[in-house]
Amino acid sequence: MADAALTSHAVHEAPTGFIRKWIFSTDHKVIGIQYFFLALFSVLLGMILSIFIRFNLVWPGTEIPLLETFFPVGAPGGVMTPEFYLSFLTMHGTLMVFFVLTTAPQGGFGNYFLPIQIGADDMAFPNLNMLSFWFTFVALVVLLAAFFVTGGAPISGWTAYPPLSALGEIAGPGLGTGQTLWIVSIAIFCVAALLGALNFITTTIDMRTEGMTLMRMPLTVWSWFVTAILGLLAFGVLLAAGILLLMDRSAGTSFFIPGGLVVSDQIIDHKGGSPLLWQHLFWFFGHPEVYIAILPGMGVTSQLLSTFSRKPIFGYRAMVYALFGIGILGFMVWGHHMFMSGMSPYTAIFFSLLTTVIAVPSAIKTFNWLGTLWRGNVRLTTPMLFAVGFVSLFVTGGVSGLFLNQPSTDIYLHDTYFVVAHFHIIMGVAAIFGIFGGTYYWFSKMFGRQMSEFWGKVHFGFTFVGVYAIFTPMHFLGMAGNPRRYAELTGFDFLEPLASIHLFITIAAFITIASQLIFLINFFWSLFKGKKAEINPWQATTLEWEIPSPPPHDNFAGKLPVVYRGAYEYSVPGEPLDYSMQTAPKTAES
Repeated sequence: MADAALTSHAVHEAPTGFIRKWIFSTDHKVIGIQYFFLALFSVLLGMILSIFIRFNLVWPGTEIPLLETFFPVGAPGGVMTPEFYLSFLTMHGTLMVFFVLTTAPQGGFGNYFLPIQIGADDMAFPNLNMLSFWFTFVALVVLLAAFFVTGGAPISGWTAYPPLSALGEIAGPGLGTGQTLWIVSIAIFCVAALLGALNFITTTIDMRTEGMTLMRMPLTVWSWFVTAILGLLAFGVLLAAGILLLMDRSAGTSFFIPGGLVVSDQIIDHKGGSPLLWQHLFWFFGHPEVYIAILPGMGVTSQLLSTFSRKPIFGYRAMVYALFGIGILGFMVWGHHMFMSGMSPYTAIFFSLLTTVIAVPSAIKTFNWLGTLWRGNVRLTTPMLFAVGFVSLFVTGGVSGLFLNQPSTDIYLHDTYFVVAHFHIIMGVAAIFGIFGGTYYWFSKMFGRQMSEFWGKVHFGFTFVGVYAIFTPMHFLGMAGNPRRYAELTGFDFLEPLASIHLFITIAAFITIASQLIFLINFFWSLFKGKKAEINPWQATTLEWEIPSPPPHDNFAGKLPVVYRGAYEYSVPGEPLDYSMQTAPKTAES
């Protein structure tokens, strides 16, 4: 990097000592790695829970001695009770939504790379950044503690619908101390998310280096920025709702508990709250949460498609405006989760129309991704394969969403496996493909070594085929009326013909989950034994590829870069190479 492309800045020395450097670090890169490994632990635990869920659906009543060892009440004799099955569902959904899909792309990659990509030496508030991670860690510990208290983990699902979640242990197993711990965990997580959102927004606005105008920022930065805005607005609402729910449970209030409620022949002494109020508050958070999970994946996908097509991103400004369009509209469509709640048909039509309109910015992004690929010099690296897989899954999940945004069809498909298939593809698997793509792309920058390309492609093949094999048949289960949240299906004659489909899905799930061992072995082997990485192995253009791998403590060694170009200047006419770094002054030909 030329000296002309540097500006002097104060040098920050790295802290010494293990505890200060790796435990209570204020270095955004260390915090990003901490978030990443927390999410990695959470996703492994979430997958283990899903194995037991699928196993019990297909082979109910089978004894699993390991379960009795750890959970003698929930699985007496090693056989899962229906309530214990529901607790696994609740914890699987909570772990994946909050501690994987929200944590890895934003807290992990965002923390690590946003400051570097805008030419800053750290986040705006390093101490708040540290606190944000440790609040998230405490939230995870509190959540997992729910497994081991009297009554076990809650059975309310990751949405925790009242009135059952508001009544206490009288409502059923897990709805006593376990449910309280669940609510406290989510409240702590909300505080962490709010601290992180403030940090991301301030850093993006105030910490950009000289020449880094808004329209020169990588789309990854835009996606983290918009996601932070969504988090700031959405998690505050969920935090307030959680506090109200705790008050209903322990302070005798009646925000969500209706009057005259009778449970187990006991009259619940409340004056009359509204369970629908919780649904409004929860889904006002819940639908933006979909985009909190997937917008960072959109940014990573844009980065990868441009880099490995050797072309500028097609319609950069349109992509930025589409991100904001998705974010704004995401706050206006929460009611499509409540078509079954008895809302006015006119209100339902309003939410249905807005849900359809949100397809417009999503389509802009999809067509611009295809435009980026068109006639590009495509390099099918592992990150590129996961980026293309993201586009495929995003389109597939979006198409199934068209059925659910219509009240007439949603009323039939609601609470069936069709919904499970839709949100797993669009929110879960697509976002995880973005995480995989980012991991293979940035691994060399984060750890100074390269992951195996061959095993990365094998991992992609098994995972891509596997997720379609799991979730495509679920659409047919939903259309056949197969309800979700049933612990076993053998007691229903109308579900008997669907048993073979469930068996196919379960076998596909086991193979797909087993194939993630390829990723884990590749990841940890490469962490210690992988080939030493070059500074810019992908011949990319953004600022993180200007500095050593892994980066020094203060990123740019006291000299901040000066930016002269946009983030995606590939194959520029008149340039000697097919890529131009953002710090390279423009020539007369370019």
